[in-house]
Amino acid sequence: MFEQELREQLAQARLALAAAREAGDEDGAEAYEGRITSLIRIAGHHGIDLPHTPEEDGD
Repeated sequence: MFEQELREQLAQARLALAAAREAGDEDGAEAYEGRITSLIRIAGHHGIDLPHTPEEDGD
């Protein structure tokens, strides 16, 4: 259940990031980039491997 929730939140954050970028909303894009990074880190702390790009690691 927890893993599915993380996956859904990640998908929603990616959609919101794309929309913010398309709208030219740099602040919104930055916020969603942070959200994506946070979700990936939370998943990793719980042993859940979410597919992501190196840019989404936030390192």
